[in-house]
Amino acid sequence: MRLGFFGLEELNFIEFNITGDDLNYQRLHEESYYLESEVFNLFVSCFEKSNDLYEYFEPTKYNARKIVVLRNELSAFSESLNNIKTGDGFKNFIDNQLWGKTFISILAKEDANWFEQWESYLSDFKDVNHKMISIVERCIDESRILWLIGY
Repeated sequence: MRLGFFGLEELNFIEFNITGDDLNYQRLHEESYYLESEVFNLFVSCFEKSNDLYEYFEPTKYNARKIVVLRNELSAFSESLNNIKTGDGFKNFIDNQLWGKTFISILAKEDANWFEQWESYLSDFKDVNHKMISIVERCIDESRILWLIGY
């Protein structure tokens, strides 16, 4: 818990917003999902590859033309996660992601023994990836637009 005020520059999360249309969305809506930026950054390549207009500091729209491409990128990422069989493989995979070394340093500060529990962290990444895919598939099934908004 953080007791005290903080400024906009200290916000550090991504909103997965499925409430809008081609032009608008309802920011911080109850149907939105949220993910810390340090975790999202490990998946950012999927979002960049599927939409040339992806920008962390601006809302990015994934409409019918981009959402299937995003699902395919997230599915390929899932396959990569499923191929990790060792702690060294897990560390190498994370290190090779954009911001991966930053993530490892933050993780090491929070859990000095993280490497001994790499399988648990890998499982958590798989869960996050699975949830991303389910959000995207919901957008496909319900003809919704996914807006990504960084804070």
